[in-house]
Amino acid sequence: MARWQPGTRERLQTTALQLFMEQGYDQTTVAGIAAAAEVTERTFFRHFADKREVLFAGQDDFLGMFTTPIEAAPADAAPFDLVRRALEAAGAFFPEERRPWSRTRQGIIDGNPALGERELGKLATLKVRLGEVLRDRGVPEPAATIAAETAVTVFHLSFAQWIADDEDRPFAEIAHERLDALTSLVHPGR
Repeated sequence: MARWQPGTRERLQTTALQLFMEQGYDQTTVAGIAAAAEVTERTFFRHFADKREVLFAGQDDFLGMFTTPIEAAPADAAPFDLVRRALEAAGAFFPEERRPWSRTRQGIIDGNPALGERELGKLATLKVRLGEVLRDRGVPEPAATIAAETAVTVFHLSFAQWIADDEDRPFAEIAHERLDALTSLVHPGR
């Protein structure tokens, strides 16, 4: 087996996703993933703590996608504008070429309750972190928590639409549509 090759992490992710689809998540082993990717199990564990992490790797990047634009915003930016900035940044994290992977990944997660709980935990962590960043910027309560919850809800709804089988619009367009719907709900006639 190869000890090191460029793109090993991505190959392991692609291989694992394929095996999860073919065999089922629970029936797929780290040994099977490593063998199919033509690497050792040790190489697998250099990249991922366990097979679940193949689906959930990049948590810090995911959180940063939302928090960095908020931290970089002008000091006088309103909480809703901060939410909008964070969701616009998500568009870069979810380009068109990532859609097939995201669709498949979500199908695997939806088919396994433990993975679904992990996904919900990821979103809960995002809510907490966004609330912290907003409070650090001086957004008072309850506005900071409401803004954080709103950002995650709009993200979750946008992502679900973006991975829908019949959807082909960019993530940013879908997120804007949901933010506009929220604005219309809160301020009818705008």
